[in-house]
Amino acid sequence: MGPKLLIVSLNYRTAAMTLRSVRAALREMAGLNAELVVVDNDSGDGSFEALRDGLARDIAQGAPVRVIRSARNGGFGAGNNMGIRAGWSDGTRPDYVYLLNSDAFPGPGAVRALLEHLEADSQTGIAGSYIHGEDGAAHVTAFRFPSAWSEFEGAARFGPFSRMLRGKAVPIGVPETGQRVDWLAGASMMIRQSVLDEIGLFDETFFLYFEETDLCRRAARAGHRTHYVRESAVAHIGSVSTGMKRWARIPGFWLDSRWHYFTKTHGRAYAALATLAHVAGGLLWRARMLIQRKPPADPPRFLRDLVSHDLAALVRPLPARREAGNGPAATEAPAE
Repeated sequence: MGPKLLIVSLNYRTAAMTLRSVRAALREMAGLNAELVVVDNDSGDGSFEALRDGLARDIAQGAPVRVIRSARNGGFGAGNNMGIRAGWSDGTRPDYVYLLNSDAFPGPGAVRALLEHLEADSQTGIAGSYIHGEDGAAHVTAFRFPSAWSEFEGAARFGPFSRMLRGKAVPIGVPETGQRVDWLAGASMMIRQSVLDEIGLFDETFFLYFEETDLCRRAARAGHRTHYVRESAVAHIGSVSTGMKRWARIPGFWLDSRWHYFTKTHGRAYAALATLAHVAGGLLWRARMLIQRKPPADPPRFLRDLVSHDLAALVRPLPARREAGNGPAATEAPAE
């Protein structure tokens, strides 16, 4: 039968989009020993019922898919953790877990390519896809881990600095071939269950953003590689649930996640240094905006919001980490 695969699709108020994504995944599951679980992340807008009714015919015809719902919206990591914990419908655990965003659509052979890569390379713990838009334009989804240097480079947006710090910048472009990377966007990511057993699931302290960065970093520290698999092509719309493209102000949860990532991985002093580096780069960019009349590149008041948030974070207690193991969670309930 081959290795057991669990596919997790997380929905938040995008039922029609999720159904489209799930049906694309079901097509790609043909010939694989796989099941799919759709988690409604406490949408509260009728999404659960729409998903259940929309998949009723597929389920009645024996499609290996089921729909469950969370009693709370704990964010991206918490919702995916619920799906991972659900396991297979017979209560057994898979060999691999594939996370697929609700606005992502795997192309022909995309899921199989990730599975075959992990089967062939025992040192790789996480594999992710080549992501492109529906218009065919490539998305940058392969990255280096963030650092104080990358904060400065990304905020400054200045060619000479970017060339000097090219090895520190977080984005690494769009690789033409498969390669090892630090971390990958979570839109299409396959993980060994044995790696999750070792390092734990997503850290639920992150509500949204940086959670896959943290997961890949924990895997790397435990000796497991992350690979970008060019042969696995997945179309992705992006920011459908989060509304990122429409942000008029940087949301608090993004600032919380960034601060938590840096304090967790490097300590509070380093997090403050990373913020200072970002501010220095940001001020340089704003000077160029005035002199060269460049358009804004950040949401309004971004630097002020960043500084005020991180100054407050410096003096308040660090949040309790909620790195999840694989046991049941009292706040999560499958649908009746």
